[in-house]
Amino acid sequence: MRVTPKKSASDADPTSPGADGVHSEGRSPNKPIWANLASPFGVGFFITLGGLAAVLLGIAISNLSTVIIYVAFALFAALGLDPLVRFLGRRGLSRAWSIVVVSIAFAGVLIGILLLIIPTVVRQVTQFVTDAPGLVSDFMRSDVYQWLQANFGDSVTDIVADVQKFLTDPGNIAAIGGGVLQVGITIGTGISGVIIVIVLSLYFLASLPNMKTAFVRLVPARNRAGVADMTEQITDSVGGYLMGMVVLAFCNAVVAFFLLLFLGFPFPALMAVVAFCITLIPLVGSVLFWAIGTVLVLFVDPIDALIFAGIYLVYMQLEAYVLTPRVMNRTISVPGALVVIGALVGGTLLGLLGALVAIPVTASILLIVKQVVVPRQDAKK
Repeated sequence: MRVTPKKSASDADPTSPGADGVHSEGRSPNKPIWANLASPFGVGFFITLGGLAAVLLGIAISNLSTVIIYVAFALFAALGLDPLVRFLGRRGLSRAWSIVVVSIAFAGVLIGILLLIIPTVVRQVTQFVTDAPGLVSDFMRSDVYQWLQANFGDSVTDIVADVQKFLTDPGNIAAIGGGVLQVGITIGTGISGVIIVIVLSLYFLASLPNMKTAFVRLVPARNRAGVADMTEQITDSVGGYLMGMVVLAFCNAVVAFFLLLFLGFPFPALMAVVAFCITLIPLVGSVLFWAIGTVLVLFVDPIDALIFAGIYLVYMQLEAYVLTPRVMNRTISVPGALVVIGALVGGTLLGLLGALVAIPVTASILLIVKQVVVPRQDAKK
């Protein structure tokens, strides 16, 4: 009797996979259509769509960069004011009234500082532009200039002459700000940006607990307790850090103002504003202002420059070993190398704002690594 051999599944169905798991048409059943070389048109189409989507996303992010910076600044401002709100809440005030009190106090302090500083700073900037050539001439008649010229030759004379020529040309002074129109546009943009940040920060401050709750609910229920605890630690450390940096920068500005006023420097208020802005940069801000202030005072009086450098250096040690540990006692400790790297990266990407928020972001990443990544790696056998 003749026996008919059975047909295999691959013989019966030409579209079924063979012994090697590949369709007879050359396409794997476990791969999407755009991953098979059997459809080159489909592969090219999907790759082109992906590239276009990436380009459009990059253009959108680039166009929205200013808005993203406003939102980030407002969020960090809300986190910085939240410790004050919770402090008032622990004293019996509701969160709504605490936000009102903190907002009024913050607005009052900001308006008072602006009313006190802006007219003085504008007057002193004008005076600086007017007196700068004379300061350079006085410096050229000083003993320090004679010593520099004797040791370094005519190169010092050429540098000072170029500086004096630059400062005596009104066109260069106007070019620094990009012209009167550009200065006006910059001031208007800055004022509108400050208003937007203030309004957003108030919204974020009012809805911060709801934002935390909504964020925690995005994770699985089994992980919500740990994520909620980590979120509280991160927000507390960020708020404490930002508030601490503002307090330390204000202390630097006060010390610089009274020290320069005592030394008879002609622009103490202007230098106090510069000190506040520069010392917001963590770790290196005080050193930068120490160097800048010493060089500027050197043009007025070399002896005063030595006094300023010595006294401010003593204050820097006092700040590092006394003020900073007391002010920053609620923040997460970050290694010094990461502080410098984070400040450089943040300052390069976002300027002063980036340098200010780089350290709490670095601290948050370190906290996640310590409490999530490391325990998971330790649990692996």
